[in-house]
Amino acid sequence: MKTYSKEEIEALSDEEYDALSEEEYLASQVVLLNSERDTYVAQAEMFKEEAATLARESEPGDVQFDEESGEGGNSTMERERDLALLASHLATVAEIEESIEKVEKGTYGICENCKSAIPRIRMRALPYAKLCVLCKSGSVTRR
Repeated sequence: MKTYSKEEIEALSDEEYDALSEEEYLASQVVLLNSERDTYVAQAEMFKEEAATLARESEPGDVQFDEESGEGGNSTMERERDLALLASHLATVAEIEESIEKVEKGTYGICENCKSAIPRIRMRALPYAKLCVLCKSGSVTRR
């Protein structure tokens, strides 16, 4: 069985990807999942650091006003944004780790709603997808 790097996986055509053996496909998906997880973890750490920096630098009640809109834009709002993005990224990391567990359990790529196989092309585009396109089109909250 050939193992692929992320770059090699991305260079494969859709036809070549569909032609991978089941073992190669699952191994490739784990490579993509690990890469996605690494990206989200790094970005989450960045948001965490930015939020901590803003908390250290701001003084209670410190508000700066935007001259054009007249609205107060303060570091608290920026910090809250960073914390919301941090939470979102950590939730995505959890979804990715759940997908890696599914590979190990043999349930990866199965729609959680209709229990049908999710096409490889969708799983390649979003390796931690939980729903097939048909089920996803009826939902806005789950991947």
